Amino acid sequence: MDKLQLQKTANEVRKNIVTSLHAAKCGHPGGSLSAADIMTYLYFQEMNIDPENPKKEDRDRFVLSKGHVAPALYSTLALRGYFPQEELLKLRKTGAMLQGHPDMKGTPGVDMSAGSLGQGISVAVGMALSGKLSDESYRVYTILGDGEIQEGQVWEAAMFAGHKKLDNLVVIVDNNGLQIDGNIEDVCSPYPIADKFKAFNFHVIKIDGHDFDAIEAAFKEARDVKGMPTAIIAKTVKGKGVSFMENQASWHGAAPNDEQYAIAMADLEKVGEALCQK
Repeated sequence: MDKLQLQKTANEVRKNIVTSLHAAKCGHPGGSLSAADIMTYLYFQEMNIDPENPKKEDRDRFVLSKGHVAPALYSTLALRGYFPQEELLKLRKTGAMLQGHPDMKGTPGVDMSAGSLGQGISVAVGMALSGKLSDESYRVYTILGDGEIQEGQVWEAAMFAGHKKLDNLVVIVDNNGLQIDGNIEDVCSPYPIADKFKAFNFHVIKIDGHDFDAIEAAFKEARDVKGMPTAIIAKTVKGKGVSFMENQASWHGAAPNDEQYAIAMADLEKVGEALCQK
């Protein structure tokens, strides 16, 4: 898939995020929208996966450590063909497939259930270690929030991953600068993020998380790294693509009402129309 196709797909992912949250009347749009480009690249370009066989043994694994942005994962999985897009309209409904956090037992394509922040990276490290011990070829990817890395468990996992030289592990930090309580710098600054991962023996790459050329280059570089895990620090915009949500901490965990939904979809339609002119 070329860069333009990836951009168009990411825009469709964003439309599905907004639509599912509007239908649910609750959820987390800000971080879902900021992670949409990375998620699109992973599932449509980077990872060895098969929607027809979600549990194939040699598949690459993905763990959504910041599990509350499940709408981004669900929207991507639906577009990739893991389940019908109609399921997105049932988000968070009682008895529906798609709940507020990913459920590996109920949703095709979900490799690990998510809950408390900080736990996902530990699972991803375990998966990567298992792959090494079993001499498997699969790679493991996990997305963390920049607010999430305030959790101490993240750094225990990072220390272990670096110590074990898990070069089949790629950690992506969605660095949108905001968390539920405001600016991450004001709440409990995790900066300098890159230096912290370097201290735990990670190869670190810093990118614009909305630039598909930079995203592609980063993942290709990560594949060439031997003897250490990779951390990709992706600078992003919370609420990316929706005018009134961008860089607003208040949209960390709130669903759009009917009027806001119309504005958001109009914003994304304009993006789509511009991409079609290229």
